[in-house]
Amino acid sequence: MQKIKNIAVIAHVDHGKTTLVDGLLQQSGTFRENQQVDERVMDSNDIEKERGITILSKNTAITYGDYKINIIDTPGHADFGGEVERVLKMVDSVLLLVDAQEGVMPQTKFVVKKALELGHRPIVVVNKIDKPGAEPDRVVDEVFDLFAAMDANDEQLDFPVVYAAARDGYAKINLEDENKDLTPLFETIINEVPEPKGSADAPAQAQVFTLDSDPFIGKIGIARIFNGKIKKGDALTLVKADGEKVNSRITKLIGFKGLDRIEIDEAEAGDIVAIAGFSTIDIGDTLCDPEHIEALDPLHIEEPTLSVMLSVNDSPLAGTEGKHVTANKIKDRLYKEVETNIAMKVESAGEGKFKVSGRGELQITILAENMRREGFEFSLSRPEVITKEENGVHLEPFEFVVVDVPDEYSGAVIEKLGKRKAEMKAMNPMADGYTRIEFEIPARGLIGYRGEFLTDTKGEGIINSSFLEYRPFTGTHHKRINGALVSMENGEAAAYAIFNLQDRGKMFIKPQDKVYVGMVIGEHARPNDLDVNPIKGKQLTNVRASGSDDAIKLVPPADMNLEKALEWIEDDELLEITPLNIRIRKKVLDPVARKRASRNNK
Repeated sequence: MQKIKNIAVIAHVDHGKTTLVDGLLQQSGTFRENQQVDERVMDSNDIEKERGITILSKNTAITYGDYKINIIDTPGHADFGGEVERVLKMVDSVLLLVDAQEGVMPQTKFVVKKALELGHRPIVVVNKIDKPGAEPDRVVDEVFDLFAAMDANDEQLDFPVVYAAARDGYAKINLEDENKDLTPLFETIINEVPEPKGSADAPAQAQVFTLDSDPFIGKIGIARIFNGKIKKGDALTLVKADGEKVNSRITKLIGFKGLDRIEIDEAEAGDIVAIAGFSTIDIGDTLCDPEHIEALDPLHIEEPTLSVMLSVNDSPLAGTEGKHVTANKIKDRLYKEVETNIAMKVESAGEGKFKVSGRGELQITILAENMRREGFEFSLSRPEVITKEENGVHLEPFEFVVVDVPDEYSGAVIEKLGKRKAEMKAMNPMADGYTRIEFEIPARGLIGYRGEFLTDTKGEGIINSSFLEYRPFTGTHHKRINGALVSMENGEAAAYAIFNLQDRGKMFIKPQDKVYVGMVIGEHARPNDLDVNPIKGKQLTNVRASGSDDAIKLVPPADMNLEKALEWIEDDELLEITPLNIRIRKKVLDPVARKRASRNNK
C-alpha cells in the first residue's frame, strides 16, 4: 500500500504559499534537472500571473522518500474563500503560512477558523524570516492567541512550528539552525500529518471537490478517495446533492505528479485523483460502489454577499468591438462559470439580464475580465450587498477590515471609514512607523472605498477585509461626492474640446475616442452632473491673432480599469465592457428623460 500524506497550503494573500509550493516541487526531485520551470509555477491562469495572486485552488503531488505528498495550493484572497472551504475537507492537515513581519491577517483568521472546525492540527510555517523587519517569535505568539481565541483543543494548540524563507528555498526548526534546504519542512510533514483515514478494503467511496474539463473527454471531477479502491473501467454510482443517483463507468483515471497528469489504472483510499466518465458530475457529489450506496455530507459553502446585474450591451456602440454579444452566449458563459465556481450564483432577471452574486468585488471583476478577454461584450451595474430578513429584522453583511497605514495618514483613514459607519475595534503601533487599525464595517461601506484609501495613504497603505456576519441594517450609506461629466453629443472627442473641459474636472477620455449621448467622459469637480460637448472643434478663420494659436496642453486621462470603474459608478450608471474598452455610461442616455427620472426618484 502506498504511503500518502494530504495537505493544503493556506495563508493570507501574498504570504508566499505558491512560492513555497514551488520550492517543495523543486527540492523533492519532481522536475528533471534540465526542465525549464516558471516562477510561481502553480499560478497558471493569465490573470493570476499578471496580478501575482492565486484565484483557483490547484493540486500537485510530490514524492519524498517512499511517501507521496498530495499538496493543494489555495487562494489567499477573501473573495475566493469558497475555494479554500471545500479543499480543507479533502486533506488531513494544513500548512498555515504566516508572514514573519505582517503576522496574523484577516484571511489567516478566516481559513484558520475553517481548518480548526474540521479538526485539523495545522503545521505553522513562519515564512519570510529573511525580511529586515521580521519578528518570528511575536508571530508565533500571535498564532497561538488566534488559535486560543477560536477555541482550539489542546492538541491543536500544541502545533509544530517551522521557520522558512520560501523564496530562498530553506526551512529550519530552530532560528539558530543554518540555512540549508527545505528538508526540515518535508520531515515535519511526514512526521506530523496524520495518515489518511479510511480503508482500502471497504466499498469504494470518493467525493469531488474541484471540476475540470477536457475538449476530448468532457467533464473531469477531481476527487479524494475516502474508502476502497477505484479502477479504470469500474461501474460506480454518482450521488448528487439532491439525492439523484446516476450510474456510469470510469473512462479515464488520472493521477498527479508534479505539474503532470498521468493516466493510472487504479487508486486507493487516501489518494487524490481525477475521474472522467460522468457527464453530470458536480462539486460535492459522492461516487460510490453501486451495491453499497452511502453518500458523504455535501459541501457547505458560505452564501454570496454581493451581487451585480450583468446585461446585454445596448449602447450606441454595441456590437462594434465584441465577438459574443447576444443574451444566449452570455447566459451559456455564466452558467459554465457556476459549474466550477460554487461560491458564485447566477439567476435570470428578465430580458437579457442576469443577477450574478459572489463573495466580493474582486471575484466579480475577475469573471468580467476573463469574459472580455474571451471576446464578450456586456454591461455591469454598481455592486449591491445581498440583504436578508430574519424574524422580521432586516440584516446586511458586515466585514472585518484591517488596515496597515503610515502613522501620519491614520487620522484620514479613521475619519473616512467613520463616515461609512465603520466601528474601530483596535489600534496598534507596528514597526517602521506604521499603525495597524481594525474595524467592523457594513459591506456597503467598503464599496468604492479602496481607490480613496490608496489616494489618502499615498499608495503606502494596505487594506484587507473578510466577511464577518449578518447584522441589523444600518440605514443609508455614503454616496460619491463628485458628479459626472456627461457627453451631450455623438462622435469623436476633439482635443480642443477636452482642453476647455479640463478645468471642469478629471477626464476619462483622450482625443479621437468615440463618445455618445449619455456616456460619462469625466468626473465633475462639483457634486452635480454636467452635460458637456466633447466633440466641439475650434472655429477656424483667415484672421491670425497673437495668442489665439497657442499649443493646447492636455492632462493625461485618469486610468479607469475595471476595478476602479466598478467602484466609482453610482446606482444610475453602468459599465460598458468590451474586449477593447471599458466605458462608463448613464443607464438613461437621453438627458431629458434622465432629468425626469431623477426628479421622480426624489
